[in-house]
Amino acid sequence: MYQGILPQAVALTFGVFFLVLVLYRVRILRATPRFVKGIVAATGAIMILYFIGLLLVLFGVPVFFFYSSDPLSIAFSVFVVAIAALNFVLDFAFIEEGANHGAPKHMEWYAAFGLLVTLVWLYIEVLRLLAKLRSR
Repeated sequence: MYQGILPQAVALTFGVFFLVLVLYRVRILRATPRFVKGIVAATGAIMILYFIGLLLVLFGVPVFFFYSSDPLSIAFSVFVVAIAALNFVLDFAFIEEGANHGAPKHMEWYAAFGLLVTLVWLYIEVLRLLAKLRSR
């Protein structure tokens, strides 16, 4: 299913990562309290939706919404990719706050792990989106 789109997914993932990094550095994207609440709420809603989908699949109920290539499913994937990308802003703000306030050395690992988790999540979602677009 994903044959041939892996390099595209890697390139798009790192492209989005660097785009968000540049937008954060020039202060176009900032982690205001309202922004943080919105991104955390959207990420939590996506997590709950995926968990419900997993439970339905475990009980034998087919969930075509996540895997089909209809326009609504593609729009949902684009939304999830956007939320995953905006999670980088939260990661960058966490790193910047830690550096500015002299966080302990072990906090570097938490920051790196957060970036890695967001990067992997974005990669998986970009891969899904490209697979849906290719199957159309």
